[in-house]
Amino acid sequence: MKLLIAIKRVVDYNVKIRIKADHTGVDTTNLKMSMNPFDEIAVEEGVRWKEAGKADEIVVVSIGPQAAQDTLRTALAMGADRAVLVQTDAEVQPLGVAKLLKAVALAEEPDVILLGKQAIDDDSNQTGQALAALLGWPQGTYISEAAPDGEGRITVVREIDGGLETLSLATPCVITTDLRLNEPRYASLPNIMKAKKKPLAVTTPEELDIDIAPRLVTLKVEEPAARKAGVMVGSVAELVDKLKNEAKVL
Repeated sequence: MKLLIAIKRVVDYNVKIRIKADHTGVDTTNLKMSMNPFDEIAVEEGVRWKEAGKADEIVVVSIGPQAAQDTLRTALAMGADRAVLVQTDAEVQPLGVAKLLKAVALAEEPDVILLGKQAIDDDSNQTGQALAALLGWPQGTYISEAAPDGEGRITVVREIDGGLETLSLATPCVITTDLRLNEPRYASLPNIMKAKKKPLAVTTPEELDIDIAPRLVTLKVEEPAARKAGVMVGSVAELVDKLKNEAKVL
């Protein structure tokens, strides 16, 4: 079984972001960048499948600037076999990402495409679903458990509002990973050194003949309002009165 795993380079989740002075977006100058955490879970799951003998090859793909090669090398150090970078400095929105991933998928012919359920920078949660629709493949989203049966089907457990839903997906299929699927490993120093020699191909949206022109326009980006200080109350009666008359939640 061949796996194609999509990863995204984002601002590290430990970094406090800053809004640009003109409110057009996030200022990423000199900020630490890393692999999107949900995508890291997807890479870990793919590597586990390969270690268990359920996958033969893992190809990781990313869309972004030349610096995204570092993120791909991290995935290679975790256990992926080779990488593809669709290099562009332009903003690529979820639909454009899905179209580019479709083009890569048609060339690579994977049995399963794995990716995080969403990226922590835009939180769109659209790429996996759009990719499955474009390919006409079955999809399993928000996956917390996944088990290939070795006969062309994958049993997945997805988290829904009412609890858990178990699905059996025929391959080829698209799977988006949730937090509870696994705990990603740290790449060891020997594997980091080996990753430098693994194949990394570079292409562009133009070479793939894909239009990535944005369909959405960001009007304004603002920081969330500062939280107001709490108020100490002297009794339950005073608390109920404030909830009823000030907060108006009762």
